[in-house]
Amino acid sequence: MADPWQECMDYAVTLARQAGEVVREAIKNEMNVMIKSSPADLVTATDQKIEKMLLSSIKEKYPSHSFIGEESVAAGEKSILTDSPTWIIDPIDGTTNFVHRFPFVAVSIGFTVNKKQAAKRTLVKGDEVEDITKSLLVTEFGSSRAPETVKIVLSNLEKLLCIPIHGIRGVGTAAVNMCLVAAGVADAYYEMGIHCWDMAGAGIIVTEAGGVLMDVTGGPFDLMSRRIIAANSKTLAERIAKEIQVIPLQRDDEE
Repeated sequence: MADPWQECMDYAVTLARQAGEVVREAIKNEMNVMIKSSPADLVTATDQKIEKMLLSSIKEKYPSHSFIGEESVAAGEKSILTDSPTWIIDPIDGTTNFVHRFPFVAVSIGFTVNKKQAAKRTLVKGDEVEDITKSLLVTEFGSSRAPETVKIVLSNLEKLLCIPIHGIRGVGTAAVNMCLVAAGVADAYYEMGIHCWDMAGAGIIVTEAGGVLMDVTGGPFDLMSRRIIAANSKTLAERIAKEIQVIPLQRDDEE
């Protein structure tokens, strides 16, 4: 039976490629950089331009669909996920990388139906790593510079490194980090403090590749929770969840 949402997901790939070309050109030029929630939470005119371009294209093709966009929410729109077909967009995931011309950024376009991420197809599953001592993890420090938050972030890194594990990496974008897990070059990714637009696109790529998404408490993954573990095996995800301390966060769908 054909997937009724296949066309939407194919269209998302087309839009992401078009937006990626805009990013490639813009990264060569002088940037107008603005600060959002903290000095480490940046936005550029290119972020805003790409989001407007994507929303305009999607609204023209699918006028009845709903939208959640990072820059739209930053401008005051609400981040509410409903059962309606919903596009969840981060025009440039890795804006700080983009600003510094550090060459890892992504255009993240997620699509949900009935509050669940729609899957395109199942890819070939890579090797599972269940023994955490043989794992390479990816994570980020996050954009919060509140001392208590930074303390927990560093404490979690210390706990995991001292298990010991092979190492921890991070390229500055949640979407790329999750794609590294999907590709099998990293074994798991965890982070707290990100948003639904950081996770919606790449999260489904992880599950398509046979990986698992989990809450950092070890419970079911919740797209609006602002926290995630993405791993190539459930065993590894559960082991990470046992080690890390949870950072208290306001959900994306809370006022």
